[in-house]
Amino acid sequence: MPIKETQKTLSPSSLHSEEILVVQRKKLFKNVPAWHGIKADVFDTFIDTIHSSAIFMPRPHAETNPFYKQIIPYLIFRFQDKYFVMQRKKTASEQRLANKYSMGIGGHVRQEDIQNKNIFDWAKREFEEEVNYTGSLQFENLGVLNDDSSEVGKVHLGMVILVTGDSDNISIKDEHKSGQLLTLKECQNLFDTMETWSQISLKLLQELS
Repeated sequence: MPIKETQKTLSPSSLHSEEILVVQRKKLFKNVPAWHGIKADVFDTFIDTIHSSAIFMPRPHAETNPFYKQIIPYLIFRFQDKYFVMQRKKTASEQRLANKYSMGIGGHVRQEDIQNKNIFDWAKREFEEEVNYTGSLQFENLGVLNDDSSEVGKVHLGMVILVTGDSDNISIKDEHKSGQLLTLKECQNLFDTMETWSQISLKLLQELS
C-alpha cells in the first residue's frame, strides 16, 4: 500500500537545526514499491535527478518523513584485497545504527558541500570528514542503494562509491569506536552485526570479486 503524504508541523528546534539535501521519493522512483538493493545502471540518471530536484530540509523532519530521501554518499575503502570496516559508537548520531558494523564511509550532504556538481567531490569531502588517511585515492561508482525494509532505509538513499587507496594508513575519527582493514571473508564473519546497507554492499563486492 502506498503511503499517503501528510503535512508535518516543524518544532522551533527543528527549524533551526542542520539542513540536509533531500529529494522527493516520487521523483526518484517511478514504481511503487521501489526496487531493493544496488543498481549500477541508474547512477548517472539519479545524479541528474538529484541536481534538478534537490531541496534542503531540517534533519529532524527528514529523518521521519518517508516521502523524501536523504542523499548519502556511501564510500567503501579498499586497499589491495582488504576493506575498511568500522563499528559505530553506542552514542552514534543515528541511534538506529548504534554499535553496528559499517563498510560505508559517508554522511549527509549540506548546502556548502555542493558548490559544484561532481558527486566525487562530495564523496571526497565525506571521506576526509569521517576518517584520517594518508595516500592517494581513486573513485569509482558502484551504483545506487535503496532499502525500504527498515525505518532508516526508508528515508535514505545511498550513492555507493568504491574508493581504492595506495596506502593502509587509514583510521577512524570520532563518530566510530573502531576501524580495521579486513578481507571479504573476514567481513562475512561480521555480516550479522552489520548495518543493512553494508550487508547489501558486501554481497555485491563478493559477486564482483
